[in-house]
Amino acid sequence: MTIKIRKGQAPGNLERGEFALRFRASFVDPAFRAEDGAIDRLEAIAWDAYCDGRKAPMTRKAGPGYADPDYDLSVEWIETKARLEQAEASWADPKTKTRALVICGSPRNDGTCPGEISKTFRLAGIVSDELAKAKVEVDFLDLSLLTSEYGRKIHPCKGCVSTAMPLCHWPCSCYPNHSLNQVHDWMNEIYERWVAAHAIVIVTPTHWYSTSSALKLMIDRLVCADGGNPDPTSTHGKKPELAKALELKGWDYPKHLARRVYGVVVHGDVAGIEGSRRALSDWLDWMGLIDAGAQARLDRFIGYYEPYATSHEALDRDEAVQEETRNVARAVAQTTTALRQGQLDDATRPQRPPRPK
Repeated sequence: MTIKIRKGQAPGNLERGEFALRFRASFVDPAFRAEDGAIDRLEAIAWDAYCDGRKAPMTRKAGPGYADPDYDLSVEWIETKARLEQAEASWADPKTKTRALVICGSPRNDGTCPGEISKTFRLAGIVSDELAKAKVEVDFLDLSLLTSEYGRKIHPCKGCVSTAMPLCHWPCSCYPNHSLNQVHDWMNEIYERWVAAHAIVIVTPTHWYSTSSALKLMIDRLVCADGGNPDPTSTHGKKPELAKALELKGWDYPKHLARRVYGVVVHGDVAGIEGSRRALSDWLDWMGLIDAGAQARLDRFIGYYEPYATSHEALDRDEAVQEETRNVARAVAQTTTALRQGQLDDATRPQRPPRPK
């Protein structure tokens, strides 16, 4: 079968004037005017990198263990891959302390424009406290930093997997792209934190019948953990024809985050909590994670149809929701302990799928 590579969607490069406007948008503060000459020189360098497409300006030969040892790999990608391998070794070592990644999926904190913490943060704190009581080491990932920290970004997934699975590299090699100023990608750190965790607990609000945009950015960028290619040299970076040929030869779709235990807490005020909880659970199941039972998959309304202004007071009153949230943490801690002690090995090992993807 001859595979055709479809082309024709991408626009051409920006004109020089439009590029200048976009580059200089970071320097509108009048305090920068004293350095306009320096900004001119920096813009010229950035324009050259843009025209030349210097996505990864620092590379080195891949070396032994790769399909093409002579391929020039991004130094940043190589360093991220090394950290993931170290994290995987720590995760697999039965002597390491049990570690849980607790994810606060709200984009709000008291340093953002609302100036108040989120209920999600409070619920994630309850989960963290309960896990700590069970002697689980907690790594708290607060996604609200995307809206309150300088330069903190999770860039969107480009859907490389939809062209061919081997084109989706583990870890993601789409970013950083220095020629397009797509830098400060938080995912390089987040991948490592997922790999190191024995358990994952996601706490999220409901935004328009779904999870928050901050959480969804992370979820989409984790597609490379489900079937992703750990060797970018096999596709010479992003060569679609090489990736398609590899997939058609037979791809094993490795699940890089399998065998972690999970729990989810979804809250809302009017609608959408059940669908969001199901979608999160289905996604985590698909990636090969292990649910900690019915008590670890929670969706609840807080202050149902009450004013937003009193929602924290509604959470204060709802001690049942607080206790159910503790139960999520307890179930995750118990299941993770049993799994690490080998008590759930046979029961939780999936059957080989007839149609892996």
